[in-house]
Order: sequence, then C-alpha cells, then structure tokens
Amino acid sequence: MQIRARLGAMMFLEYFIWGSWYVTLGTWLASSLHFTGQQIGLAAGTTAVGAMIAPFFVGLVADKLFATQRVLAALHLIGGALLFFASQQVAFGNIYILLLFYCLCFMPTLALTNSLAFRQMRDPKEEFGPIRVLGTAGWITGGLLVGSLRLESTARPLQLAASLSILMAIYCLTLPDTPPLAREGRFTLASVFPREAVALLRERSMAVFAIASFLICIPLQFYYAFTNLFLNEAGVQNAAGKMTGGQMSELFCMLLIPWFFRRLGVKYMLVAGMSAWVLRYVLFAYGGVGDRMWMFWLGILLHGICYDFFFVTGQIYIDRKASLALRAAAQGLITFITYGAGMFVGSWLSGAVVEHYTVLSPSGAPVHAWQSIWIFAASASAIVLVLFLITFSDKEKSPVTTIEGAGAMPIEAPL
Repeated sequence: MQIRARLGAMMFLEYFIWGSWYVTLGTWLASSLHFTGQQIGLAAGTTAVGAMIAPFFVGLVADKLFATQRVLAALHLIGGALLFFASQQVAFGNIYILLLFYCLCFMPTLALTNSLAFRQMRDPKEEFGPIRVLGTAGWITGGLLVGSLRLESTARPLQLAASLSILMAIYCLTLPDTPPLAREGRFTLASVFPREAVALLRERSMAVFAIASFLICIPLQFYYAFTNLFLNEAGVQNAAGKMTGGQMSELFCMLLIPWFFRRLGVKYMLVAGMSAWVLRYVLFAYGGVGDRMWMFWLGILLHGICYDFFFVTGQIYIDRKASLALRAAAQGLITFITYGAGMFVGSWLSGAVVEHYTVLSPSGAPVHAWQSIWIFAASASAIVLVLFLITFSDKEKSPVTTIEGAGAMPIEAPL
C-alpha cells in the first residue's frame, strides 16, 4: 500500500504539471501576447515533437544507461527551469524554442512514469488502473485551480507548472530504485520499433487503422490548442475548470467500454469515437453562452467518448493484433504515428485555419470566426470517419482482450 501511494502521488504530480499549463497556453499567447493563430498552433505542437522523440530517448537513456527515477528527476528539474524562462518571454521565437526544449524533456516522462510504476508492481493488470487514475485527477485539479483563480490569460499557469516540476524532481529522487534492464547491446532504430512491429502495418486492417489514426489526430489538435481560447472569447466563465468535465466523462466512459465492446466490436467502437468528434465540433460551432450553453457542455462532455472509444479501443485492437513480445513496441509505434506525427501536422493546420478565419476589428483586436473554424474541423473529422467506415474491416473472430491488457500505451493525453 505504501508503494501504491507513492506511485499514485507520482502520477498525480505528473499530470497536474501538464494539465496546469497546456490547456490555457493558447489563451495566454492570444490574449496577452497577441500571437497569430499559426503561432499558437505551432506552440501547442511542441508536445507532438516531444512525443516523436520520446521513444528514442527512453530507449537509449532510460533502458540502457541510467536508473529511471534519476532520469525523471533530471528531466523535471531541467524542464521546470525551461518552463519558467518561457513564462518570462514575449517574443514568439524565444517562447517556441523554450517550449520545444521543455517538451523534449517532459514528454519522455509520461512513458517513464508508466515504466517505473510497472516495474514496482506485482500484478500490473490489477494495480495500474487505480494508480493511473490519479493522473487524471491531477489533470482535473490543475484545470480547476487555474480556472478558479482566473489565470487563463496570464503566464501564471506556466510558472505554477514550473514550480510543480521542481517539486516533482525532488520527489522522484525518493522513489524506489529502478535501474536499467538492458545495459547490453547497441541502441538501434530496430530496438525502438522492431521490424516485426512495423510489419504489422502490411496487414490491410492494421494499415487502415494506422492511417485513420494519423488523419483523425489532425483535427483533434483544434480541440487541444484552441478550445480554451474559444470558450473565453465566447464569454464562458472559468473555462479551464469547465473543460475538466471532459476528463470526468473520460473516467465514466472507461467503465462503459467493456459493455459497448461486446455489442459493437472494434470497428463500430472506433466509428462511435470519431462520430463524437464530428458532433463535438458541430456543437461548438452553433453553441453559445446563455440558452445555448448546453451545447458547449455537451461538446466538452463528449470527450469521454471521443478519447476512450477511439484511443482506448485502438489500444485494445493493437493488443489483439500483436504478439505478446511485440505489444509494447506496436503501442509505441501507433503513439508515434498519432500523438507525434498526426498532432504535429494538426498543430500546423489548425493554426493556419484559425489564422485564415481571423480579422482585425476597428480597434485592431483580432476577431476569430469560430463557427467557420469549428465547421472546418467537423468536416475534416467527418471525411476521415467516412473513409474509415468504408475501408476498415476486422472480421477476425478472436476473443476480446480485456481493457487492462491495453494499458501500456507509452504516451497518453488525458485532454
């Protein structure tokens, strides 16, 4: 129980850090620094670059050279300093470079905290879920705190996250020793993404799934990068706090996945997840403060279906398709394709679209045509949905894997 409590505190702090600054980043950059939509999209996309680099960093440093708890401490210490310096900047170039280097430090820690937790458990299938859920609680706490203190348009969330990173660095040094397991042998690309894992993509259903996952993560970045700014400009009070409703619905929908999985199967679970994305963007396009506020609320609460029904179901699907020895590598490969490449492209495209639908008011302040922006995101999601519905087929009659068997996805964004 003592180990579980310590690991739970680690997860809570890990996602408290991320949730306290990332959601409101676009609001600060737009409201206080008056950056363009494209600049905001690129800044939000620094996490995608970190997600692409993370598997290589973890494979080299944590797996072969140093104890995991020491790597975590060093990354959070350096990251805290970088995030604090970023909060002091006003020029886009300086902020982007500092955020980029920060994300190169932070994103590997998502996989490393999972790895350290698994190494300290007797039965990860039984023990990991209750511990990992405290990470979602940390994210929710960060959003509620920042929103209730009305810090969304300031640099304070970055400074809060920087302080928490220093605290996390100190705490990591108290965690159980977790030495590297693979000191022998050279580090190669094949050691991160084995050929056998890449070869899974030769199967038609897996290839379609991978392509659809990449494409759907492009419009997903509209939500991550711009929802908080949109809600604030729409006049929603405590937008960051209200957005934590998405994580609360995620916890609830997680409980429903086994029931729906038995009745819908892989294909229509994935279709339901993508359909929820389309509906969410439509609700944002036509919602408003007042008698249409319910549309904003529903759009936020759909996050549970958007995330769980697609990403968690995808983890289960990959867990079924890959052999036991390749499951971790296959999950890492899909993470690279989605949270890395897909969201990197999405960060550029979402920024370009927001910039395209931005005009200057007579006073010189930027005005965003949010309805057009959200309709674009909904249309892009709908195109991916239709293509997936037409091309994907998984007629394999293998038994359904339990949700616990798919919990080893290295990078997870509970947004």
